[in-house]
Amino acid sequence: MITASTLTRQPPTAALAATAALAAHWQRELAQAVSDPLELCRLLDLDPRLALGADATGFRLRVPRGFVARMRRGDARDPLLLQVLPGRQELIEQAGFGADPLAEAGAMRVPGLLHKYHGRALLITTGACAIHCRYCFRREFPYASAHAQGARWRAALAHIAADHSIEELILSGGDPLSLTTPRLAQLTDSLRALPHIRRLRLHTRTPVVLPERVDDELLAWIGALPWPCVIVLHANHANEIDATVRAAAVRLRAAGATLLNQSVLLAGVNDSAAALHALSQALWSAGVLPYYLHLLDRVRGAAHFEVDEARARELMAALAARLPGYLLPRLAREVPGAAAKTLLVPSVATASWDALHSEPMRGW
Repeated sequence: MITASTLTRQPPTAALAATAALAAHWQRELAQAVSDPLELCRLLDLDPRLALGADATGFRLRVPRGFVARMRRGDARDPLLLQVLPGRQELIEQAGFGADPLAEAGAMRVPGLLHKYHGRALLITTGACAIHCRYCFRREFPYASAHAQGARWRAALAHIAADHSIEELILSGGDPLSLTTPRLAQLTDSLRALPHIRRLRLHTRTPVVLPERVDDELLAWIGALPWPCVIVLHANHANEIDATVRAAAVRLRAAGATLLNQSVLLAGVNDSAAALHALSQALWSAGVLPYYLHLLDRVRGAAHFEVDEARARELMAALAARLPGYLLPRLAREVPGAAAKTLLVPSVATASWDALHSEPMRGW
């Protein structure tokens, strides 16, 4: 059994030294992520006037260099670039867009623990991410006071232990894979004594934007978990999924993880049937099943990404005509206070869509 103690107290060996070197590699890649919009423009041969200052929006740029390498040089409309480069549209105030679009403050039972839906609780493990996506619905989340670390982790654990209706714990953030594997093991070690926990879920974009994170130490931790582990990845465009991401997905599946993907429908990025079709095909080639396609959460600064519901339904109808049912993501909107996500079916549905999506989805 791999626990925090076995990850940190084994005698030094050549194998452990190699594992440490791999861990240092992903952490070094993370530390060297691009954080200056002007540098990003230089790397991509773009007009520097496209870039806002690093602090202009209050939500800084961060993007790993391996993800930058997947962008098209000289293309200011590249779908990967649009997700990360701060733009002047973010400075335009729009009615209906705010700091807490999902009303998560009201769902926080103790600092760092969100309990919105029956049977599941979500732990804010960290405020750190490998990439800063401009549409992030938690871009103004108060991580300094509302993530479950230190003494707050003990309060979150006490709440989970006392509520036997919680069968599934979701590690989120930020991004839980921004934490070191020994730290993740410390978290899960604390849950092993709770018999009502039956599943562990990770919401992470890191294997897509920084596949180096999927190292032997992480895989050993996943393989030794006492519960089924579901990893919900986050990719929005087929160009995000290259050979390194496919290799990382293969390794995660071999360790025993079930891989799903959730996307956000984003204007200018993936708001065409062709783009969504290519994304589902690319996910399938990596052994990842499309899970959700979310309408935009209306966070301040992201209004320019919004695709309206009528257009979203048209896209899903077109997609349903091109793909088998198991490759269709569930089109969903999250409504604050609702008992589950709201599923939206296309206006013209195929039989496969009806069969697959006739029941309400009870998930995050």
